[in-house]
Amino acid sequence: MTDRTSTTKQNVLLAELGCRLPAEWETHEATWLGWPHNKSDWPGKFPPIPWVYAEIVRRISAGEKARIVVESKEHERQARTVLKLANVDLSNVEFFILKTDRGWTRDSGPQFVKNSDGVAQVNFKFNGWAKYPNYKKDRHLPGFISKKLGLLSFLPEHNGRHVVLEGGSIDYNGRGTLVTTEECLLDGKVQSRNPGFTKEDYARVFHDYLGITNVLWLGKGIAGDDTHGHVDDLCRFVNAKTLLLVQEKNPKDGNYKPLQENRELIQDFRLEDGSKPDVQYLPMPQPVIFKGQRLPASYANFYISNDAVIVPTFDDPNDRLALGMIGELITDRPVVGIHALDLVWGLGTLHCLTHEQPA
Repeated sequence: MTDRTSTTKQNVLLAELGCRLPAEWETHEATWLGWPHNKSDWPGKFPPIPWVYAEIVRRISAGEKARIVVESKEHERQARTVLKLANVDLSNVEFFILKTDRGWTRDSGPQFVKNSDGVAQVNFKFNGWAKYPNYKKDRHLPGFISKKLGLLSFLPEHNGRHVVLEGGSIDYNGRGTLVTTEECLLDGKVQSRNPGFTKEDYARVFHDYLGITNVLWLGKGIAGDDTHGHVDDLCRFVNAKTLLLVQEKNPKDGNYKPLQENRELIQDFRLEDGSKPDVQYLPMPQPVIFKGQRLPASYANFYISNDAVIVPTFDDPNDRLALGMIGELITDRPVVGIHALDLVWGLGTLHCLTHEQPA
């Protein structure tokens, strides 16, 4: 579906073109990231953040292109300096200059779909998680990528509206099943993305534009999550039939009750073929609190790149357990930890910062 004019099409249903949303573990052409620049995302902790990014890029670029969005030539020069010092092979790193508000490409970037003809983009609307006012530069990212790569892009519309959706609010198995949360997509009062939308409305959008035939709904997300319920801190596919759901053992912890409720909900889940998924339970780290604020620390925010699975770690006894569990389930590439105690002060970690572009 490559078109060097990067045409944006409306009122075209991708399901009719045989398009699907590939799973994260399928082969990537590249991963998109935004080099950090907004110091207000990590107030008082910004200096170590580029070095954490460098380790992320080092791991990703070993097996695919790392496509990094920077603010300017000077910003690119700064990034190159850090990456060189961190022993990153720059031959697999590409830089793109675009002014942005933030670098959370999982949410502001497009969804990439594919069929037998190739890859295209679905450019959902981004509204700063229905919370933050500084997002209008980030809205340009999908169109920018489409023009740079010459990819056809599609505007998902429903009930006469351009649909709002962030990549972190969904996870998928590449075979037609998607998991999300009611807290994020259905709450009409707090951070409401598409006011008035029902589960049926979302099912239609997911089917028509992402090729999804089966939507699984969990309840609430984890404590400290300023997105109001993103599923990529909560529940993830690791293969077509296996879901990892985070659990909290301490009954006094704020996560305990909502995660137990999700555990009950997941018992009734069925995959696109009618079978029950294999559900495994991932531990949570001890609460990470900084300046009196609970942060969304979760091992579920891992990212599956071509060459490795990178998992956030928090100097916690459960780090080793989480890495071992994910390593037992994903055996075709190494599972490595990335220190994320500083990174999570930005209210997100590895999956939030990365966005796969399928081959």
